[in-house]
Amino acid sequence: MIRKPFGATGIEVSAIGQGTWDIPESGPRAREAIRAIQRGVELGMTHLDTAEMYGSGRAEELLGEAIRGFPREKLFIASKVLPSNASYAGTIAAARRSIERIGCEYLDLYMLHWPGEHPLEETMRAFDGLLSEGAIRFAGVSNFDTGEMRQATSFLRGAPLACNQVLYNLCERGVEHELLPSAARLGIAIVAYTPFARGKFLRSRAARETIDRIARKHAATRHQVALAFLLRHSNVFAIPKAANAEHAEENARAADLLLDGDDVAAVDAVFPLPAPGPLATL
Repeated sequence: MIRKPFGATGIEVSAIGQGTWDIPESGPRAREAIRAIQRGVELGMTHLDTAEMYGSGRAEELLGEAIRGFPREKLFIASKVLPSNASYAGTIAAARRSIERIGCEYLDLYMLHWPGEHPLEETMRAFDGLLSEGAIRFAGVSNFDTGEMRQATSFLRGAPLACNQVLYNLCERGVEHELLPSAARLGIAIVAYTPFARGKFLRSRAARETIDRIARKHAATRHQVALAFLLRHSNVFAIPKAANAEHAEENARAADLLLDGDDVAAVDAVFPLPAPGPLATL
């Protein structure tokens, strides 16, 4: 698995990680999802993303089950605080609950899930406190536009803002206008969630034909092409969710796929960059 510098943090993180949004919460499908995470870790997809919002904490518990037995120092575990909990005291309490649910001793990355009503300076001050006590290694944000991201950077004292996790896929490329280059200049990693657009990138015939042509050229799959297009940017990481071990294996192999100029131009033709506008979110 290819690893890349994670913004200005001074560490390298797997270019492709694993998301847990909407993970099945019980029964055979949950066991299958746990095995998918485990297989992904075995293949080097050690960037593991979750949030207290996902299943009201159940996703964090399932992630904890999945990683049991893996060396903690090999994993990069990320979670997020809900904006409604993001007061100074609320942020610290939420981080401790997430650590307890996952059973991971500390979080490698802790993010504010989206901008909320609590003052951002207060949340960043709580992040600084968590950094100083070793409860988290790095702090980040999610669903922040360029101005909000810069503001968060100005409020955080204990470490550089590590990342901004945003909606980014072939169907939602608006971040390429300003957010992505601004993040690169500031030394902030961009983490792409929902990188397959829930299958929407294959809805048109022209898109399917183009993606299939590129996939055949590289002996790859459609989903690997979609991931490779995002990862062509040096400061972009992706956290696809896999429903089973086979999907995890497919995602992991995308890290080895390098698109050439003709491939990128072909994708651009069927997924043109939209006009600048507000940050897209889910």
